Amino acid sequence: MNTLRAWQRASTLPRLEQQMLWEHILGVSRAWLIAHDTDVLSDDAIQQYAALEKERHSGTPMAYLVGWREFMGHRFGVSPHVLIPRPDTETLVEQALASLEGRSQPRVLDLGTGSGAVAISIALARPDAQVIATDFSADALQVATQNSHDLCAKVEFFAGSWYDALQGVEGFDLIVSNPPYIAANDPHLSEGDVRFEPDMALSDGADGLTDLQTIINGASQFLLPSGQLWLEHGWDQAVQVRHMLQQAGFTAVHSKQDLAGIERISGGCINDL
Repeated sequence: MNTLRAWQRASTLPRLEQQMLWEHILGVSRAWLIAHDTDVLSDDAIQQYAALEKERHSGTPMAYLVGWREFMGHRFGVSPHVLIPRPDTETLVEQALASLEGRSQPRVLDLGTGSGAVAISIALARPDAQVIATDFSADALQVATQNSHDLCAKVEFFAGSWYDALQGVEGFDLIVSNPPYIAANDPHLSEGDVRFEPDMALSDGADGLTDLQTIINGASQFLLPSGQLWLEHGWDQAVQVRHMLQQAGFTAVHSKQDLAGIERISGGCINDL
């Protein structure tokens, strides 16, 4: 059993996952796999596949095994130090770009950038924007910086917890964030891919609203007049987040649905100060 075809027949993984692993190990395209499925595999390649297949059966996310995930049409490198970018979060990027329409050379802030997927996607879509991204994790910033380099995106990165990373930085036309919003006692933290993702990027260690509240409360100090704030949140948190935004003085507060019809992001505009 030393050909690709033989391994594909014997493997218990879904065909797509098999192909992704072989593409990763051999450094080839899917078309190459199809054209060369009778080629003899090296012992090293076989050992790598067996090890990755075992990890996959233990639940390790495919994105961590192959080292990347597609988001907004771009391939982002990922590691266990960052959340895996998800299609739901594309709603945040789409709204961010809509909010920037008509603004020339806007200043954008992404708080808790992780892999940099949101900040980099905005920067690629709006090359005229000045995009700044922050994260508390040095490991996450290393991943984000590498993604920015690989995708030729113009993003500045700062280390620190939320607004603490921005001392002396000028205001922004738009602030976006996908902060930890899962409650500490939520059973989803022990299910699926989430089991392998960094805890500090998933949960605030409390009710899931703490970091959202911190970002909302501090936003007015960093938003320019008529600036907007948009936040991703949990499937059942839209009402609470809208209330927090209104309490903090935001106007035109509303939520947007993701592709599944769930109110996934909420935001509003700060009045002229």
